[in-house]
Amino acid sequence: MTTAKSTQTKSTEQALGLKEGPATRDAFGEALRELGRTNAKIVVVDGDVSNSTRTEYFAKDFPERFFNMGIAESNLVSVASGLAAAGKTPVAASFAVFLLCNAYDQIRMGVAFPKLDVKLVGSHSGISIGEDGPSQMAIEDLALATSFPNFTVIVPADAPSTKAATRAMFEYEGPVYLRTGRPKTAIIYANDGTNGSTEEIPFEIGKANQLREGNAVTIIACGIMVAMALEAAHTLSQNGIEARVLDMHTIKPLDNEAVERAARETGAIVTAEEHLITGGLGDAVARLVAMRQPVPIQFVGVNDTYAESGEAQALLKKYGLTASNIVDAAKQVIARKS
Repeated sequence: MTTAKSTQTKSTEQALGLKEGPATRDAFGEALRELGRTNAKIVVVDGDVSNSTRTEYFAKDFPERFFNMGIAESNLVSVASGLAAAGKTPVAASFAVFLLCNAYDQIRMGVAFPKLDVKLVGSHSGISIGEDGPSQMAIEDLALATSFPNFTVIVPADAPSTKAATRAMFEYEGPVYLRTGRPKTAIIYANDGTNGSTEEIPFEIGKANQLREGNAVTIIACGIMVAMALEAAHTLSQNGIEARVLDMHTIKPLDNEAVERAARETGAIVTAEEHLITGGLGDAVARLVAMRQPVPIQFVGVNDTYAESGEAQALLKKYGLTASNIVDAAKQVIARKS
C-alpha cells in the first residue's frame, strides 16, 4: 500500500511541517455522506469499486439512493444522465481511467452536450497508485475532461480542500469532473475545523489559492504536486530565489487573472501536475500566457509515456514528478527570463 511519505516524500513534511492526512478519495467519501444527509436529490452510481472510490460511505447510510452498475462505465454514465434528466443530482464514480477513457462518448453526448447536472468523480488518478500498474493509471483524464464544452474540472490538493471542493461541486449546477487519488496526502489546508478552528477552507471554483508569495518565478500546481511545489519553493528560498506558489485546483475554468498576474509580476512560470504534460494544467496555463502575457514556461509532468507498476515514490522520481524536478525547472525558466 502507498503512504503519504511515498507520494509527498519525507523531506516535504520535515521542511514544511506538513502533517500526514487522509487520501483525497477518503475525504470525498466523507463529504458525500455528509451532503447526503441534507440533500435528498443526491444519488450515486458506481462501477463496482465503491470500496475504492469511497462511495461506500454514502451507500451504507443511503442504500436506497445508491446503485452499483457493475464494471460497465458507459452504462453507468448513461444511467447518471437519465437520473439527472429526471431531476436528481447524480454522482458517477469509478477509477478515473475507466470513467474517462471507457465512457468518453457517453459523457460527451449524455452529459456535456445537454449540460446535465452530473458529477463525475474519478479516483486512483495519476501514477501514484503505484503497484496497480499502468492499465489503471489515469494520466490522460484531465485532457479528456477539459476537452468537453460546458465542463468544470477540479483537482484538489489534500483532504480538507477535497471536502470543500465536494461541497462546491454540489453548489454548482452543471457537469463537473472531480479528480481524487488513492494515496494519503500531506495536509496543506490545516484550517479544517480541527483543533478548535472554525475557519473554512478557501475554495472557490475557478479561483486559485496563492499559498506563497514570490517575485522570481511562479509555480502553478494541482493535486499532490502542490505539496511538492511548496517544498520546491522552500528549497529555492534557501538559495535566494523566492517563488510564488499557486494551488490551481480548478483546471477549467482556469483562473486567468491569477495566471496573468503571476506572469506579469514574476516573469517566469513552472507548472506541475501528476498527468501527461500534454492536455492538462500546463497546456491550459501556456495557452493563456501566450494570449495575454508571454513569459518563459517549463512543464513538470509525465512526458509522453506510460508508466509501470512499482512503488509510488520510485515512480514519481523516475518520471520526473518530484520537488527536485520543480526546482530544476524553476532555475531553467529563470535563466530564460529576458
